[in-house]
Amino acid sequence: MPESDYVWLPRQDILSFEEISVLVDIFGNLGVDRIRITGGEPLLRKDLPELISLLSVKSGVHDLALTTNGILLAEQSSALKAAGLHRITVSLDSLRPERFKELTRFNELETVKAALQEASKTWEGRVKIDTVVIRGVNDDELTDLLAYGQTLGAEVRFIEYMDVGGATRWSFNDVVTRTEIIERIESRYGTVAPIKENTSAPADRFKLTDGTTFGIISSTTAPFCESCDRSRLTADGLWYLCLYAQLGTDLRGPLRKGTSAEELQRLIASTWKKRSDRGAETRLAASQRQPSVPLAELKKRPHLEMHTRGG
Repeated sequence: MPESDYVWLPRQDILSFEEISVLVDIFGNLGVDRIRITGGEPLLRKDLPELISLLSVKSGVHDLALTTNGILLAEQSSALKAAGLHRITVSLDSLRPERFKELTRFNELETVKAALQEASKTWEGRVKIDTVVIRGVNDDELTDLLAYGQTLGAEVRFIEYMDVGGATRWSFNDVVTRTEIIERIESRYGTVAPIKENTSAPADRFKLTDGTTFGIISSTTAPFCESCDRSRLTADGLWYLCLYAQLGTDLRGPLRKGTSAEELQRLIASTWKKRSDRGAETRLAASQRQPSVPLAELKKRPHLEMHTRGG
């Protein structure tokens, strides 16, 4: 969760659904065919199924996904499915009520589990669970979370703790590496075999002897910058080429000033061609790794928070 005194964006600053749709068309003309609605918490956005409907009917959108904390999911899952959402990811870092509350500031573990049960029926075989692994916090639950995912038919993805945004107390000592994650899973389930795939997806996928699959996103210790083809558009129209980027490109301003779709397309294309971001690799090469942005700076520049740019 972000800092408790987080300041919400003014409503007029947020892109309308129609503006998002226009930008998706422009990105689509440049070859983007996969979209993920994320946050923050996207289900807080009023009438979100309307946006899903706008995007799902676009012929160039081949994959439309959503990441949520799951608290509001059960009441919206039917509408999201009807609107055309292809698949869903639920963030879940603990199965223990007190620990879950400490991490999320909500006493809603059972609500999230009920939502996952519903989602596993609504999007059968297309549900993922994302777990950020932090040493001394939830790293004793890896096999429990994997077993829980098995009961739902959901693939669990373990994410190395990253030094971005709100991770103001981050320390490399808190990182549980991919190697350690695999060792702990093998201690309970036996041999873990890598799945060979030629994709730009952030997760390396693995298989247990019983066929169960899971993923590990190891961008802290094994960055995938070279193959990364992702960018992020914030709710208020800033376009970031890297999760670690300090500056973004304003697309809302030109859009609202009446800049043509062709001109916006040229702006996006020229910016992407100059892309040189290697944020995770740069962090890995640093001699002393500290949180990437000090807390005082985060309070001045909230767009540096991971939850504002679809972390």
